[in-house]
Amino acid sequence: MCLRLKDKSAFVTGAGQGIGRGIAEQLAAQGAGVTIADINGITGGSTAGELCQAGRAAQFAQVDIRSEADIKSGIASHLARFGGLDILVNNAGANQHFDASQMSADEWDKSMSLNLRGAWLCCKHALPVMAQRESGVIINIASVHATMTANNFFPYNVAKSGILGLTRSLALDWGHMNIRVVAVSPGWVRTKPVLDHFAHADDPAAEEDRVINIHPLKRIGEPENVGSLVAFLASDEASYITGTEIVIDGGISARHAD
Repeated sequence: MCLRLKDKSAFVTGAGQGIGRGIAEQLAAQGAGVTIADINGITGGSTAGELCQAGRAAQFAQVDIRSEADIKSGIASHLARFGGLDILVNNAGANQHFDASQMSADEWDKSMSLNLRGAWLCCKHALPVMAQRESGVIINIASVHATMTANNFFPYNVAKSGILGLTRSLALDWGHMNIRVVAVSPGWVRTKPVLDHFAHADDPAAEEDRVINIHPLKRIGEPENVGSLVAFLASDEASYITGTEIVIDGGISARHAD
């Protein structure tokens, strides 16, 4: 097996479960040492432990990306373990569902802190480390909601649009240091929020069937699908890809609205 990420290391936020875990698993499978940076010590520690049991190089760092001190501490822990930082994956975040006319300023600030500001703070502290080696890759997990959205996704979609702007700006400003920045925008992926959506429907089986059938591929994504894409983008095979968004949504965004 070709290990395209051998001798590289990755810091992945929100990697304890869902898409983040799928990313961490695929990066580790391709040879990267991985720090599972997550606010949840149970899921984060479990993911890191399972990777280690599988013979991968991994560790857990408890990080709340809303805290700059946590991010600095987490990256310091990563550097102490792996000696450098080649790949940053900004995955941590959460869906938000507010009425713009009723949402408080405090709720807005909390949402932006989790879904946009935290990604910037991780970049802030990763970029100088990468610049020392004149090499690095930052992959920001956005969403199809960044460019197309649905009812009741405010202000999650606003923050994810900001992630695309963050990606473009950093790619332009840091490209001369051989640092690439790419956004990945998933659609429906079988994670806890999606499973909860199905479970809370009046007819869960019918709702899942509806969602599956609006996809050209007639299936929804799995976390490892996103992980495989991220592993490729983090590798030297993708060395000419920067400043752009890669959509991974099973073709759903190709559809004209019914």
